[in-house]
Amino acid sequence: MAQSDITVLALESSCDETAAAVVRGQFGPEGVLQPQGEILSNCVLSQIDLHAPYGGVVPEIAARAHISHMDRLVAQALAESGTSLRDMDAIAATSGPGLIGGVLIGQTTGKALALAADKPFIGINHLEGHALTARLTGPVAYPYLLLLVSGGHCQLLQVEGLGDYCVLGGTIDDAVGEAFDKAAKLLSLGYPGGPEIERAAKQGDKQAFALPRPLLDRAATPFDFSFSGLKTALRQQADKLAPLTDDHVADCAAAFQQAVLDCLLDRTGNAMQHVAADWQAQGRENPPCLVVAGGVAANQALRDGLETLCAAHGFSLAVPPAGLCTDNAAMIGWAAAERFAADAFTKGPLALADPARPRWPLNELSGELADSLSG
Repeated sequence: MAQSDITVLALESSCDETAAAVVRGQFGPEGVLQPQGEILSNCVLSQIDLHAPYGGVVPEIAARAHISHMDRLVAQALAESGTSLRDMDAIAATSGPGLIGGVLIGQTTGKALALAADKPFIGINHLEGHALTARLTGPVAYPYLLLLVSGGHCQLLQVEGLGDYCVLGGTIDDAVGEAFDKAAKLLSLGYPGGPEIERAAKQGDKQAFALPRPLLDRAATPFDFSFSGLKTALRQQADKLAPLTDDHVADCAAAFQQAVLDCLLDRTGNAMQHVAADWQAQGRENPPCLVVAGGVAANQALRDGLETLCAAHGFSLAVPPAGLCTDNAAMIGWAAAERFAADAFTKGPLALADPARPRWPLNELSGELADSLSG
């Protein structure tokens, strides 16, 4: 009898969240995994308080916290889902990219559980987890345009299917989340910087200071981002105003956030025009969809701007709930479910030899998918 569903225990530990989740997906009548899965449990332990005094993630502190809490979170995820290891079809863990110490801890735990329970182990690219989250939370079909915005990444990609990712452009220096963190630290706001900048910006005047919009005048790089110069301009403005008052901080935050949003919206608009023309040339009838993923996707001002942009370009917009935009294990479980359903993962002893990777570009998965299917 054909399998009707798939259940995965997944672990995430690539940065400063220790997470475990149990995710279930359903197969359709033709044996294809259907979008919009079920999250049976999603346990996330944030390390924000540990790293806040330093204004950023300290890798050694993050790794020690993962070691201290991963086993407990696995037990909690199984208990909350009402399942056990024997109920799993696979065990998954982030295999990169990320802080190598943290990746090793989650990956090693996942491999040990898979070996003990005699279940397949599936190593997942953390960025693929973000890229597919919209298919976990809603009926989003391939293909789609993806804006991936997080603390470590800022990219525009065409997602043609599982493991088939074409990078249109990305940041040439700081990721957008990193830029928010550095700006917040410069303004003596809290950590993480994105929510702090957004909160302060609501009290400020976004037109108070004329901050630059890097790369917007360069037609040769229509899909690329740059935030390092914007950060420098903010520091120079803050130096002119010193000592900063609360009003100064609010105005700086508002002006900085608006400059970032203008860059994101301009580049995304260019990508929409490119994708729309490509879809028209291929005769695709369904309206294209923009998927937004990563922690910065929780920014409400960005969501509002993207809604307006999508309406102007005839795109639909899919943004996961804010709690699934930041790092979590449910997204890792869903990516593993998609790979399990497509039989697109390394099997047997080779899976247990899967390396932990500090760097693992998403577009590299296209070749790896072909290798796994042929193997």
